[in-house]
Amino acid sequence: MPKKSIVILPETRRYLETMGSQIRLARLRRKLSASLVAERAGISRATLCEIEKGSPSVAIGGYAAVLHALNYMDKDLLLIAKDDELGRKLQDLGLTTAKRAPGKR
Repeated sequence: MPKKSIVILPETRRYLETMGSQIRLARLRRKLSASLVAERAGISRATLCEIEKGSPSVAIGGYAAVLHALNYMDKDLLLIAKDDELGRKLQDLGLTTAKRAPGKR
């Protein structure tokens, strides 16, 4: 069975590249070698290089493992979609209000 290719929009690709660059800078600021971070994350050095390039073919778990290896930076993943302003507005538009309160049973 052939492997499906991932379709990534150019803007999303730039976000991944920025994230990879930020991960690389975080590693360098901590003066950690690529080999050490890869070992701590339980991935190969080649996978770490792909993450630092922002490759869309690396699973998000790889990104999370590297962030954890960089002194528990994986907690920042909780910020993803935290303030979903558009989603909340769409949800509010779909809410209906009852004309009457429900009766007691």
